[in-house]
Amino acid sequence: MQGTTRTQPPSQPATAYTPTDRTVPTRSPDRASYDKELVHSILDEGYVCHLGFVRDGSPVVLPTLYGRVGHRLYVHGSTGSRPLRMTGAADPGLPVCLTVTHVDALVLARSAFHHSINYRSVVVHGTAYEVTDPEERRTALDALVDHVVPGRSADSRPANKKELAATAVIRLDLDEVSAKLRTGGVNDEPEDLTLPHWAGLVPLRKGYDAPVPDPGLDAGTRLPDYLSAP
Repeated sequence: MQGTTRTQPPSQPATAYTPTDRTVPTRSPDRASYDKELVHSILDEGYVCHLGFVRDGSPVVLPTLYGRVGHRLYVHGSTGSRPLRMTGAADPGLPVCLTVTHVDALVLARSAFHHSINYRSVVVHGTAYEVTDPEERRTALDALVDHVVPGRSADSRPANKKELAATAVIRLDLDEVSAKLRTGGVNDEPEDLTLPHWAGLVPLRKGYDAPVPDPGLDAGTRLPDYLSAP
């Protein structure tokens, strides 16, 4: 189900998503962006999304892995999972809201009210559908593995028939999408600037420790380049 489209300039650039009532924030709309390249970069940098839907009249939000292929996101899970069953032929599509967020810095102000975080987030609205085409399922599952570690799908055993039968995959097209960001420093009130409290940013960064080999790994197995690169 799509939201009602707001009035837009005559030529919406192909590099941007069209804003809708559901993707235009009511608070701090100046922080919103519909740039496709920015949206894709935020999605590609994350590992976990939160998938929201309504089950038996109540909201449910599940953290899960995802992968992007072009203008589509893929999520997988057990065939017995309720949300994945709800996307099947008996239930033609499941209305969902999917979100991804990165926290880049803590913003410490002189006043408690102006404490904040610098962040980048994406919100996707749409209808999720079960993927049944075998070729698309393979593509989606490879994308999920490569999203975690690029190149890993070619360096691992593909799922066999039994594993594929136990795995459901759903797709969500990137049509109704927005990004929202907070950047910059502290926004204290002018009268608070002389208060004797430290203020500023505490940057956060993502890092990786050295890979830890499985105890049963053959001694001659070399660490792959995609894990040894800095």
